[in-house]
Amino acid sequence: MIEVGNVLVHEDIIKNDFVCNLNKCKGICCVEGDSGAPLNEKETEILRDIYPHVKPYMTEKGIQAIEEQGTHVIDADGDLTTTCVDGNKECAYVTWDNGITKCAIETAYEQGKITWKKPISCHLYPIRTTRYPAFDVLHYDRWHICSDACTFGKELGIPVYKFVKEPLIREYGEEWYNELELAIDAL
Repeated sequence: MIEVGNVLVHEDIIKNDFVCNLNKCKGICCVEGDSGAPLNEKETEILRDIYPHVKPYMTEKGIQAIEEQGTHVIDADGDLTTTCVDGNKECAYVTWDNGITKCAIETAYEQGKITWKKPISCHLYPIRTTRYPAFDVLHYDRWHICSDACTFGKELGIPVYKFVKEPLIREYGEEWYNELELAIDAL
């Protein structure tokens, strides 16, 4: 691991390549899994506030799930997550475009209806964050459904940390990201 500020970055984020290949996977990560996308407390408030602006972009079953369960839930592990439909698999905010998943939140953002792009856990994927009181740990989440993203990343020569540059800057700032690159160059 390398330390940048109060963040520990696992070497797998540096050594492995990754670029989402939606033409192959169709965004299956938004419809598979054990629960919804991880959220922090602030994000649950944001979801409550933006829901009326996101709702027009959602599917009927997604709207129904939100109306019944709320804009977020606490999963079986006691973590805050996005609401799901279909037995805790498909995120309630999923929409479809030519058979590929899209995010209703991100669509509302792109349409200028809201100023928040999407949950940081979605934006950072395949990085997952473990938060401790004094520091964060960033690790690479390997999931078999992302094998095409690994292959595509290798073809393009783009490591995980470069693929998620925008969300890393969103979460930790541009100065932090520049320090990360300097630390990687020094290795």
